[in-house]
Amino acid sequence: MAIRRIVTRGDDRLGKKCRPVTDFNKRLHILLDDMKETLAEAQGAGLAAPQVGVLRRAVIIADGEDEVMELINPEILEQSGEQTGPEGCLSVPGKWGMVTRPNFVRIRAQDRYGEWFEAEGEELIARCFCHEIEHLDGHLYVEHIDHFLSEEELEAYYQELEEEE
Repeated sequence: MAIRRIVTRGDDRLGKKCRPVTDFNKRLHILLDDMKETLAEAQGAGLAAPQVGVLRRAVIIADGEDEVMELINPEILEQSGEQTGPEGCLSVPGKWGMVTRPNFVRIRAQDRYGEWFEAEGEELIARCFCHEIEHLDGHLYVEHIDHFLSEEELEAYYQELEEEE
């Protein structure tokens, strides 16, 4: 396994639509393993293959319980509700913006061996599903924001959340 370089905003690869994965082979397994290591090193919530320069429909998402979901050729089947909150991206380091996403998302994807499965998530997982799948279509979260949040705005948001709890 190896830590791969995360490409950042301005790199043409982030704006391209990724091709479906058709070969569920050792190369794919190495990519997924490298992506896991890269995500852990970067302390992110998710990572899409184009973020490491590979234009294939592969995504990994940390589920918050030390597990990582591998999603190959993912597609959104259902979404409902709404949530608005700060969102960032490893390909836009150090920047955050307010993004509205569905609060519930159900997806269909393949695992590293090509077997289809469905998964669903709420709140952060739903946000990650949408964010990472958008990467596969050449989009970044910054397309959904009015402005980047300042450190003060970000701190105020989290302080307000704490006070509500």
